[in-house]
Amino acid sequence: MEGLSRRGLGHAALAAAITVPAMAKAQTAASGPPIRIGYSMSLSGGLAGNGRPALLAHRIWAEDVNAKGGLLGRPVQLVHYDDQSTGAQVPGIYTKLIDVDKVDLVISGYATAIIAPAMPVVMQRQMAFVSLFGTGVNADFKYDRYFSINPAGSQVKETFAKGFFDIAMAMDPKPRSIALVNLDSDFHQRTAESARFLAKEHKLRVVYDRAYPPSTVDFSPIIRSVQAARPDIVFVGSYPPDTAGMLRAASELRANFALFGGPMIGPHITAQKLQLGPILNNLVVWDVYAPEPTLQFPGTQALIERYQPLAAKENTDALGHYVPPLAYAQMQVLEQAVKRVGRIDQAALAADMHANSFDTVIGPLRFDALGEWAEERNLYTQYQGIQGNGIEQFRKAGTQVILYPPRYKSGDLRTPYTAGA
Repeated sequence: MEGLSRRGLGHAALAAAITVPAMAKAQTAASGPPIRIGYSMSLSGGLAGNGRPALLAHRIWAEDVNAKGGLLGRPVQLVHYDDQSTGAQVPGIYTKLIDVDKVDLVISGYATAIIAPAMPVVMQRQMAFVSLFGTGVNADFKYDRYFSINPAGSQVKETFAKGFFDIAMAMDPKPRSIALVNLDSDFHQRTAESARFLAKEHKLRVVYDRAYPPSTVDFSPIIRSVQAARPDIVFVGSYPPDTAGMLRAASELRANFALFGGPMIGPHITAQKLQLGPILNNLVVWDVYAPEPTLQFPGTQALIERYQPLAAKENTDALGHYVPPLAYAQMQVLEQAVKRVGRIDQAALAADMHANSFDTVIGPLRFDALGEWAEERNLYTQYQGIQGNGIEQFRKAGTQVILYPPRYKSGDLRTPYTAGA
């Protein structure tokens, strides 16, 4: 198979061994050949911190469905390969899944960088495709069988950073200047574009605007350059290793900004929460879920309570607040469409997903013409009052308050951001 290494096949075999026994008992309620759902997933490499929790949520869903008799009276089976967090592996994986493994359905693994390389293969085979945490992937492809489990919506430029700017412009005094820092990646280029658009809308002077390469390991020069530009607020887009480096550099250099944060992916992962501790205080981050009373839907807490003991056994993300609820919802969308259509028919499944709404553990969902959420739900949250590095404080309300959107707001902004505030 093109692009799939021996190491990747080894990880894939292990993944299959993990999935099948978990479902064996439940499959007695269903009969016939399984409905096989195929995908790549980052189980090693830089994205594994979110890929492994996603897979665990998928397995919980599969057990739930099989315990209720499966789909269309048939058991479901997950067929997945480790893409090693490398987009170059992805086309070969989907080619094998569809042409060799003959899976019935396909979904995506985690992140824009993994979803986009799958699109040409999926489109050529005309498969319905439900993705996980892809931002703006279908803006160029415009594939009518693509559906995204990501709250960003289809108007990324206009809405992604809106929460950050609404929070900023409500401050007294209002900010007059902004610095933009982002990783040179597809996702963060799109989010930076949103920040530039909204900075212009709000007549904010952009005093610093730089993208850094993925190879960056020393973030002190970046923070020093931002400090020298003297912005009132700072919008940062980064992935987990960079986020940790950026925040540690800000702490060491005693950075002080009225507002600091953005799509800094990293504190979403429990291990990074615990590593950084008080350094997170007053950081404002884009997110999809926080354990606040204003953001609870039927099934959310029950899923998290099931996930956490399993995560402890498998040594994956302990809290499961970021990816697992959306990964479970990804499978619920597929499940509900299959049940309504009553057969595996890619065109009919896509038509159903466009026409109907879905009840999920992250609330009701409906898709627009591009397969994005018809109503975007970008959250901006702030870490507050963190003391030490214990995990229990992150389980309870009030540690990560929701600032935006107003309908889910659970706390008020604290300023400024300064290391260990």
